[in-house]
Amino acid sequence: MEAASLSGVLSYTKLSGSSLRNSDDRFSRSIPRGRCITSVSRHSSVGFNGVDKPSSKALVASSSDLNAQNHSVLKGPNLSGGPIQKRNLNLKANCAVGVCTFGENVVESHYAHATEEKLGVLLLNLGGPETLNDVQPFLYNLFADPDIIRLPRLFKFLQRPLAKLISVLRAPKSKEGYAAIGGGSPLRKITDEQADALRMALEAKKIHANVYVGMRYWYPFTEEAIEQVKRDRITKLVVLPLYPQFSISTTGSSIRVLQRIFREDAYLSRLPVSVILSWYQRQGYIRSMADLIEKELGRFAKPEEVMIFFSAHGVPISYVEDAGDPYKDQMEECIYLIMQELNARGIGNDHTLAYQSRVGPVQWLKPYTDEVLVELGQKGVKSLLAVPISFVSEHIETLEEIDMEYKHLAVESGIENWGRVPALGCTSSFITDLADAVVEALPSAKALSTSRDTAEDSEYDPLRYLVKLFFGSILAFILLLTPKMVLAFRNHLF
Repeated sequence: MEAASLSGVLSYTKLSGSSLRNSDDRFSRSIPRGRCITSVSRHSSVGFNGVDKPSSKALVASSSDLNAQNHSVLKGPNLSGGPIQKRNLNLKANCAVGVCTFGENVVESHYAHATEEKLGVLLLNLGGPETLNDVQPFLYNLFADPDIIRLPRLFKFLQRPLAKLISVLRAPKSKEGYAAIGGGSPLRKITDEQADALRMALEAKKIHANVYVGMRYWYPFTEEAIEQVKRDRITKLVVLPLYPQFSISTTGSSIRVLQRIFREDAYLSRLPVSVILSWYQRQGYIRSMADLIEKELGRFAKPEEVMIFFSAHGVPISYVEDAGDPYKDQMEECIYLIMQELNARGIGNDHTLAYQSRVGPVQWLKPYTDEVLVELGQKGVKSLLAVPISFVSEHIETLEEIDMEYKHLAVESGIENWGRVPALGCTSSFITDLADAVVEALPSAKALSTSRDTAEDSEYDPLRYLVKLFFGSILAFILLLTPKMVLAFRNHLF
């Protein structure tokens, strides 16, 4: 594994100081009145077997080191090999692999000499609406995140109005999807179960920890989980996003929330923290995925003829090309490693990768899942096994989008035999490997500094800002008063 300062991660994702500071404003989420908000705390621990895996010794680099040389260090035996090693990957992409130590100018914490160490593990996930009434406010929270809809600086003030508009327009269709899977997302329930499983696995390892769940866009919010961390007087924290691959829009967004919270709190700014930014290369994860694929292949009459179809959640292509998001490279490498493991077991099926869940008119990562399914049917593929590769829990993208929409499309396109690999969930080998990752991250935990990035402040020009605000407002007025927009608001708001 690799350790880096948080400022290094932000440098690598090409997010400016203004993005971090503006994040202070985006947390006035849409919260239904009268709802009881409770913090979630899991008292957990995990043990894991001694599988041969990449070295996890952390390299702690200061922010100045990372800014001076945007480098990547991967130590020990790596699961990557063959064609992937030969690819000229942008070194910035690997900065997100492994363990990140929060903070600039890393300092030793006074907690190091605490009489009794209290370990905490924070699981981060997206969150999802639990009822149909939650759908529209959940969508608002999602689209109000600048890491989801990346507006030019001139139009940043439109973030919330635009989020409101999109959430209102999309809510009816999204409600149909959630209604089809039982009326709400199962993500919170499954993530709570994963937290309990992780606690028990750590306990078996003789490591006592509280495991917390923090969601980015719905309850329990990350802020709630951090408040519970403070109440429990945790002395060392490992942050584990439940996204195998790093993306600006998932792990990156959650990290910026944490940075804002920690920067503004004296207690948290001294708390030793390690963040596991991505873990798609870990042998435990790769083997767990291969186990599930092998098992599902066995359900087909002719397993050797089945096309293995990896479907990953897409991101706008601008994230990769303009913002330096390593998601695409990490996804391709992840699939290479899984297929390498399957080949070692004598499974040599054809496979392909496509991206699902695109939204809006912009270009997303290609090829698109729906288009590839049609093409495969036209080419005569009769048996297909869908593998949701960027998801470790069942939710609407697996239960409705893949199981219903894409299955129907595949059958219509001539694919006769359909199968789908379940999400990892609480698979024991997977939970065991997560516990392994937590333990390996502990030595790299360091305290936060409370310094702020003031670069943006020095660039602030009031006159320039007012000019941008004026012309941006004119454009927003024109866009929002188009007949389509007016009709949408009339139908859904009044």
